[in-house]
Amino acid sequence: TLARPCLTDCLGALAAAKGPKPREIVLVDDRPRPEPADLEPALTALGDLRARSSVLHSGGRGPAAARNAGWSTAGAPWTVFVDDDVQVGPRWYAELADDLAAASPDVGGVQGTLHVPLPRDRRATDWERSSAGLARALWVTADMAYRTEALKQVGGFDERFPRAFRKDADLALRVLDAGRRIRRGSRLALRPVRPAGRWASVVAQAGNADDALMRRLHGPGWRGLAAAPRGRIRVHMTITALGVLAAAGLASGRRGLGAVAGTGWAAGTAEFAWARIAPGPRTPGEITTMALTSLLIPPAATWHRLTGELRHRRVRPWSEIT
Repeated sequence: TLARPCLTDCLGALAAAKGPKPREIVLVDDRPRPEPADLEPALTALGDLRARSSVLHSGGRGPAAARNAGWSTAGAPWTVFVDDDVQVGPRWYAELADDLAAASPDVGGVQGTLHVPLPRDRRATDWERSSAGLARALWVTADMAYRTEALKQVGGFDERFPRAFRKDADLALRVLDAGRRIRRGSRLALRPVRPAGRWASVVAQAGNADDALMRRLHGPGWRGLAAAPRGRIRVHMTITALGVLAAAGLASGRRGLGAVAGTGWAAGTAEFAWARIAPGPRTPGEITTMALTSLLIPPAATWHRLTGELRHRRVRPWSEIT
């Protein structure tokens, strides 16, 4: 956690859920400069489970490092990860117990089912639709149980993934490669859409650097293995190249080249913006946000992907490490 307000709802739901209680609850504060008093309201929401809880500090090194700090202290056969913006269901402990009891010895992980509620009175925004993708994604640690021994076997999360992106898929692929299975369980949890500013989709393009690391670790076919959508990075790179070519053509006096490239850039940008606007509510605010961010996303995605390829160029494939 980063001590966001949603933590209180998360811990309150854990306290209220029915079924066998956990041996311990480890809360990892990943703020660079933690203020313990900030966590008191949330910890109070644990009620009687407060006595089974402990707080660790991971120094602002990101979600992968925070999870490693937490699970490495666990003494139970299973470690269950829950994000601080998740609210477990009313029978979550009972459902979790059933999930783990049904796991055969070769099962290394059991994924929970997430429900991401979307508005019923209007079309979802681009950000809301993106958030809803978590409900369909494989292996997300928003609600994920792993055998502690399986985590030890593969070394836990790779801390070279600094964001809440791709670290889950990387871990799962390594667990599968170790000969274990991962199945989906029956337990349910709610993951509300987080509030986001206008530029959230631009900031999220930093994840393209993590895609470069995934390719190095798991090969060019990693998306198929992880059932991850291909995305638009190639289109983004083409649009960005056309924009650079248009600017260079105009700057050098080659107006014909600049006009042709500029037309291609404008057409590609417009298509991208409309693909995001069309399924949404089409309010003035949403249209403005989509128009502005559709100008910035292609170069941002291109920049992060190229810098990621450069940064991770010497990373050895996981198959060679094992």
